[in-house]
Amino acid sequence: MSALNSSPRIVGRYALYGEIASGGMATVYLGRLLGQVGFSRTVAIKCLHPQFAKDPDFMSMFLDEARLAARIQHPNAVQTLDVVATDDDLFLVMEYVQGESLSRLVRASNAKNQRIPPAIVTSILCGMLHGLHAVHEARDEHGAPLGIVHRDVSPQNVLVGVDGVARVLDFGVAKAAGRLQTTREGQLKGKLSYMAPEQVRGGASITRQTDLYSATIVLWEALTGQRLHDGENEAQVLGRVLQGDMPPPSHLV
Repeated sequence: MSALNSSPRIVGRYALYGEIASGGMATVYLGRLLGQVGFSRTVAIKCLHPQFAKDPDFMSMFLDEARLAARIQHPNAVQTLDVVATDDDLFLVMEYVQGESLSRLVRASNAKNQRIPPAIVTSILCGMLHGLHAVHEARDEHGAPLGIVHRDVSPQNVLVGVDGVARVLDFGVAKAAGRLQTTREGQLKGKLSYMAPEQVRGGASITRQTDLYSATIVLWEALTGQRLHDGENEAQVLGRVLQGDMPPPSHLV
């Protein structure tokens, strides 16, 4: 929270402070909602990178994420609170959760030559699965199923709060009925080493079971502290993903 001591950039009723994380499309900042009569709230603000903010395809994808995420209301999913579009900025406002990603927790344990205790791993994974179920069951304002598939279930997208609650986040590549932006033919969405074989092959076979397959990889890696599908290059990783071998963690631990 020390980032709140730096000089903020003000955009509308939001103040943007230090960077929390950065990805290929966007950067997440620590922010504050500046309300009336002294009201304020700490939030996380996901800003589309400037080179993408003027691209209609990327803008459509980004706004799709906001539209989908707004329909997901669950304690185990990071909440989207607002979307802001100006001449120079396009960003999502999300609840701020103090904590660390599961990937960082695994790396920190490995650095100490330790593993996360299985009871804690299973608690985190149970929370993640509750969040994914909320994603899969989300409905539109008329009660019709949205058919959301996350497609990027990975340790990086599981946030473990200091309250011990695991939350799913990042719906930027989610597949859903009626999305404005569709995946270009032959374009993979998600992290290759966590994909199910049918996700790599493409087609119409991607369902909620695809997310559950990815969740088993997350569980396997959290228990063992190792990568399941690793390789010197993407071709090796792709071959191992398609092969689908998953030795029991007890063979390694």
